[in-house]
Amino acid sequence: MNLVQSVYIHIPFCQQICHYCDFVKFFYNEKLATQYIEALANEMKMNIPGSKNQMKTIYIGGGTPTALNIEQLRSLLEIINKKFDIAKCEEFTIEVNPGDLGKDKINLLKAFGVSRISFGVQVMDDQMLKDLGRLHKVSDVYKTVDQLQQYGFTNISLDLIYALPNQTVEQFQKSLNEAMTFDLPHYSTYALQIEPKTVFFQRHKKGVLPRPAEEEEVQMYEILKETMKRAKVDQYEISNFAKPGYESKHNRTYWSNEYYYGFGAGAHGYLPGKRIGNIRPLPAYIKQALNDGKPILQVEKVGMKEQIEEEMFLGMRMVKGINKSDFKKKFGFSLNELYKQPIKDFVRTGLLIDTQKDLRLTNQGMLLANRVFEKFLLDDDFQEKYPDLVQVY
Repeated sequence: MNLVQSVYIHIPFCQQICHYCDFVKFFYNEKLATQYIEALANEMKMNIPGSKNQMKTIYIGGGTPTALNIEQLRSLLEIINKKFDIAKCEEFTIEVNPGDLGKDKINLLKAFGVSRISFGVQVMDDQMLKDLGRLHKVSDVYKTVDQLQQYGFTNISLDLIYALPNQTVEQFQKSLNEAMTFDLPHYSTYALQIEPKTVFFQRHKKGVLPRPAEEEEVQMYEILKETMKRAKVDQYEISNFAKPGYESKHNRTYWSNEYYYGFGAGAHGYLPGKRIGNIRPLPAYIKQALNDGKPILQVEKVGMKEQIEEEMFLGMRMVKGINKSDFKKKFGFSLNELYKQPIKDFVRTGLLIDTQKDLRLTNQGMLLANRVFEKFLLDDDFQEKYPDLVQVY
């Protein structure tokens, strides 16, 4: 069985660069986009031999994949359909922006087997959308959801951001309530992070980016969880909520610390023993990917220490936490023995729940997750203390 069961494909083009976004992205250019798709095809060809390869999940992210014109989007989907067996793929996701699609593109996505839409709404407020650097308006959200549902898309995820500049708790509640009226099966909702090399970062450094107070951000998160609970949309990860059966299978690849390919400029992949990061600048990526299909910027070795730390950080993001039996099967060592003291401390302070079967964050622990995670970093010499640990790969 192939150890790698998921594929991430990055499309870096956008019609406008959002003020908060730190993903690899470039203004759309028709000629560059055509060259990019050719480069992407060669990268996939050189790294995955043959055709109709079986993958559990495929995810096309960005950027804005639907910023491509319809011919380019068709070329991309044809390449993916040739390389992978879409009929046996459990989940095929593409990210879209409101107003970017139109009926021709939606029909194309349906025809090529896309089964899940990740929908970048961010906030249901026209002025805040403008302040974020978004091009769409709230009316575009309604139009796009209606069009997607007309073409039979039922697995739709809506993304929201909260703790926005100048956003009050009441404004977030109003935005959330309006988003919930669509009654979609999945919602991803994140607190705004100020990332380097963004417009918001520059404003933050100058002291001209008014943010909600920390207690207001906490209140927004509590409102989020309570609103989802009332709507019977279950929380299954710190920032993700779904109706039963609609949890993101692709994102679970990440949270379960499983292997995946990453293709495209700035994309990251995780293969046995290593994490691979691709070249970010677009011309350099295109040149190298067309040349030998190996547009690699860096390869980071993932040893036992890194595997265990990532298993903890990623696994505890999920509401169900980390299964102790699975952990021992994977590493040959007891979770409680390895992390005896931090587990004891966090159970005592009400941030962790420790049962015979699993280890998971409490509601309070989710609010302070980063504080918990940092205590699960291992000493560099830990393997000398635990010689019975096994290598995963």
